[in-house]
Amino acid sequence: MPATTIESLDHEGRGVARYEGKTIFVEGALPQEQVVFSSYRRKPNYELATAGQILRSSALRTEPRCRHFGICGGCSMQHLEASGQAAAKQRVLEDAFWHIARTRPEVVYPAIYGPAWGYRSRARLSVRLVPKKGGVLVGFHEKRSSYIADMDSCEVLPPPISALLVPLRQLVGALSIADRLPQIEVAVGDAVTVLVMRILQALTPADEALLRTFADAHGIQFWLQPGGPDSAYPFHPLAAPSLSYALPDFGLELQFRPNEFTQVNHGINRMLLRRAMHLLQPRPGERIGDLFCGLGNFTLPIARSGAFAFGVEGSQALVSRARENAALNDLSGSTEFAVENLFETTPEMLSEWGALDKWLVDPPREGAIELVKAIGEGGPSRIVYVSCNPATLARDAAVLVHEKGYRLCGAGIANMFPQTSHVESIALFERP
Repeated sequence: MPATTIESLDHEGRGVARYEGKTIFVEGALPQEQVVFSSYRRKPNYELATAGQILRSSALRTEPRCRHFGICGGCSMQHLEASGQAAAKQRVLEDAFWHIARTRPEVVYPAIYGPAWGYRSRARLSVRLVPKKGGVLVGFHEKRSSYIADMDSCEVLPPPISALLVPLRQLVGALSIADRLPQIEVAVGDAVTVLVMRILQALTPADEALLRTFADAHGIQFWLQPGGPDSAYPFHPLAAPSLSYALPDFGLELQFRPNEFTQVNHGINRMLLRRAMHLLQPRPGERIGDLFCGLGNFTLPIARSGAFAFGVEGSQALVSRARENAALNDLSGSTEFAVENLFETTPEMLSEWGALDKWLVDPPREGAIELVKAIGEGGPSRIVYVSCNPATLARDAAVLVHEKGYRLCGAGIANMFPQTSHVESIALFERP
């Protein structure tokens, strides 16, 4: 097998090298390492490969903590020390700004990062009955495969959830619908953990008894989902607390359903909110837009800081939840919410909202291109943009900087998903 020297990491955490005129993307390799590689996909201009023998190792290489690393597709960067992960993600962000938007942030913010393990408060576990593997598998998919990894623990899940993987395999295997239960969704709140069982066939009374016994023994609440996400309902125990998470810096508590979007890392979310409010600087007398507001994660801290917050979201269910959270925190009088499809934003839509002094934008991976294109002369003086996709952030930054006259004052990453290549980031744009 050939050997090469790794030059950098790409946006998926793969080592990048040049070999015989081709770009080689090598899984499991780090910058400055010399590695033997084995290609599993060849194209005219590039190859995808895996690392074999490491001939010269990086000082940042570390022993993966999870024994399923390399098989499970949930993590791709456990072999890279935590500070190196943050630096690599920062480089991905900066490269995206330059190569896509031809701009650079005036200031690079220090990376936001916290505990590297046991952080994942949301997860979607796949379930499959595989008699050849001895019964039911519960976990994440293998790398580049539809197969489910044969795993009995997960280091990025909270330890109590990791400890449930084997008991859940046994539970599902005992159900009459073991082959009709493809998914278990995990949602961890401050006071309760919910497991949503996606069921394609009704439970028998014996199945229901097994679920009740399991929930009582392990201190969790089961929900059942017989159809789409909106069909999920609490099963047992019915008297469990509501799912919620606290934002202590702002004296807030936000409630949510297990199928509603929340950040997977509550600790990093708190730090990200702290930075967002520092950059946004909400003040009494200002009217600030929180666009793609979800259930109010940024809206309510804006309102608590003294400004009037106007939240916009495409989902009626999430807007209803945001209004409920505003009422729960006595902020109904300083918030307003609207249901709008922000992927089809027009200048006329912005006019209907009334003047907004500043924006907080937190879109999904698709970004906010139509929203930023719609900005006119009366646009916000300051935009804090929270992104989960460096490429669409950079694309939107190109419009803001080169067409709308904003400065890219600063940007930095938040390591929301340690051990993975996922890049969460925050950027500040200002208009003179």
